[in-house]
Amino acid sequence: VQLQASGGGFVQAGGSVRLSCAASGRTFSMYVMGWFRQAPGKEREFVAAIRWPGGSTYYADSVKGRFTISRDNAKNTVYLQMNSLKPEDTAVYYCATDLSAVISTKEERYDYWGQGTEVTVSS
Repeated sequence: VQLQASGGGFVQAGGSVRLSCAASGRTFSMYVMGWFRQAPGKEREFVAAIRWPGGSTYYADSVKGRFTISRDNAKNTVYLQMNSLKPEDTAVYYCATDLSAVISTKEERYDYWGQGTEVTVSS
């Protein structure tokens, strides 16, 4: 499985950014896809995940109500729509896939990772 994340950049507080993660190499519809982030000087943390079939989603409390994870199976792509961004959302964002198809917030459960895409939110 190969994952390619994109969409990061600079945005002012209160703004929005949409991240994309394109998957290739295996049947896309069989995985849990997740987003994690790592802020400067901090450990990587779970942000959101989506499972299919079914489309179940799960969010970290810090982003619930502001971020939305979705997927487009036809394009083998997962999205993270980030609204009402705060300076504390500044981080490198990573997408990952868990082949077990069970949603987890633990990064060690995820089998493949994309490169990060950086999001900087200015105050």
